[in-house]
Amino acid sequence: MSKNTMIRLYLLIPATCLLLASCKQVDLFEKNTVIPGNAWKRSYQATGQFVISDTVSRYSIYLVLRHTDAYNYNNIWLRVGLGAPGDSLFTQRVDLKLGDDANGWEGTGMNDIWEVRKLLNGEPRRFKKAGTYRFTISQEMRDDPLTGIMSAGMRLEKREP
Repeated sequence: MSKNTMIRLYLLIPATCLLLASCKQVDLFEKNTVIPGNAWKRSYQATGQFVISDTVSRYSIYLVLRHTDAYNYNNIWLRVGLGAPGDSLFTQRVDLKLGDDANGWEGTGMNDIWEVRKLLNGEPRRFKKAGTYRFTISQEMRDDPLTGIMSAGMRLEKREP
């Protein structure tokens, strides 16, 4: 083996170990439902389900909403439901702030499309039952249909113990 080959090998092994050690899987779930025609009718629900197998870890739960610059309000009223395996759906009304006149839209934007993720639960929480959970999200604004909303969904991120 030549000297150059040995040097490359000595450099390649630590670099590979460093690369493998830095790779860490992020445990998360995200499901977004496209709103047909960007016009959200009150009767239309964004729905989804996710599986929880780890009941020891804590999770942060986010609402995810994508809208256009053409959306007419700084907030949106939503009815959010979450159902544990074998249980009925628990719903709550949520006032989601999307922006204000002084600072503009919250979240991340590209051209005229904005995505906002808002933490639904203050502290990360544990799910007591393993199994399939389901969620629903519907709009409760006066406009029917509500224009300028592109998608709605939920995101869960597992937190370190």
